Amino acid sequence: MKIGIEGQRLFRVKKHGMDMVALELIRNLQKIDKENEYFIFVKPDEDRNCLQESENFHIIPLAGGPYPLWEQYALPKAAKKYGCDLLHCTSNTAPVFTDIPLVVTLHDIIYLESISLFAKGGTWYQKSGNMYRRFVVPRVVEKSRKIITVSHFEKNRIKHFFDFPEEDQRLVAIYNGVSEHFVPVTDRDTLLKVKQKYNLPDNYVFFLGNTDPKKNTKGVLQAFSKYLSEGNPPLKLVMLDYEKTALSALLSEIGAPDLIRHIHLTGYVVNTDLPSIYSQASLFLYPSLRESFGIPMLEAMRCGVPVITSNTSSMPEVSGGAALIIDPFKPDEITAGMKQIMESDSLRNDLISKGIKQSDSFSWRNMAIEVLKLYNTIG
Repeated sequence: MKIGIEGQRLFRVKKHGMDMVALELIRNLQKIDKENEYFIFVKPDEDRNCLQESENFHIIPLAGGPYPLWEQYALPKAAKKYGCDLLHCTSNTAPVFTDIPLVVTLHDIIYLESISLFAKGGTWYQKSGNMYRRFVVPRVVEKSRKIITVSHFEKNRIKHFFDFPEEDQRLVAIYNGVSEHFVPVTDRDTLLKVKQKYNLPDNYVFFLGNTDPKKNTKGVLQAFSKYLSEGNPPLKLVMLDYEKTALSALLSEIGAPDLIRHIHLTGYVVNTDLPSIYSQASLFLYPSLRESFGIPMLEAMRCGVPVITSNTSSMPEVSGGAALIIDPFKPDEITAGMKQIMESDSLRNDLISKGIKQSDSFSWRNMAIEVLKLYNTIG
C-alpha cells in the first residue's frame, strides 16, 4: 500500500504541538513498518535534518504558497501523482476535493465551538486560521474514511457536535505519546548549559502560556500575582515564546504591570532543551481552559515535576489522578495549589511518583501501532 502523510510544517524550525505529533508518528512508523511505502509531503524549510528518508519512506518537498493553497491544491495533486492509496492529513484539515481515501487527525474542534473573528484574545493569524478550519473541517469530516482524535473526551465532543449515528465507526481515539528524551535531567553541566542559554532564574514556576485564550494566561498571571502578594517564598514565572509587548498589555489589563519584574521570558525553546527546563522547575502550571490532550503535562511528569492542571475537558483523563486538579476559571484555586505544593514535601513527592508512573503509560510507538492498524482497515 502507498500511504501519503501530510507533514506541511515538519521542516519549520519553530515546531509546535501538532507538528511534533506528526513528526513522532512518522519516525515511529519508520521503525515498525517495513512493508508499506510512504510519501511524506512537506513544505520546504530550514530544519531538513529532523526527518530522514529510508528504503520505504520518501520525503516529497512541495512548494505552493500559503497553507490553504498548499493543502487544497498542491497536496492532493502530489498524492495523486505518487499513486497514494490513502492520504493521512495530520493537523485538523485536509483537501476538500480529492478522490483519494482520507484519514484525518482531528486534534480538537475548539474553533467550531465558540471562535469569532471579533472575539477578544488571540492573534489575527490564529483567528484567520480558525475561520479556515471552520469552513474546511465539516466538509472533511463528512468525506473522511477514518477520523483520528487524541482523547475520549474529544471523541465524545466530535461525535455529539457532528451528530454521528451509533453505527458510524469512523471516529477513533488514539492517545498521543511522550518523547523518550523527556526524563529527569541530573547532569549538572547539561543543566547549567541550558540555564545559561536561556538565562533561567534559580527558583521558578514553569508555564507554557501563549496568546491563545484557551491557555488561560490571564488566569495564571492573576494567580501568580496573588501568590507573591501573600508573602510566599519568592519565585519567578518562566514563560516560553511570549512577546514582551503582549505580556505588558495583559499585565496592565489585570492591574499588575509591576509583575513583569517577576516573569522571565525565554523566547522559543528547542524541544531538546525542554527536559532541562522542566527538571529545574519547582512545579509546572497547566491550568488550560480547554485541551484535547495535553502533552506538556506528561512531559513535565516524566521529568519528575509536580503538575497543576484543570478539572475541564481532557485534562483529568490524561493526568489520571497524577496532578493537582483545580478549577481554571478560579485563579484563587491556582494560587492555593501552588502554595500546597511549595509547602508540602509529601504532596510534592506523591505527585512526582504518580506522575512518572502515569506518563510511562503513553508512548509514540503505541500510537504508531494503532495508526498503522487503522491504515490497514482502508488498504
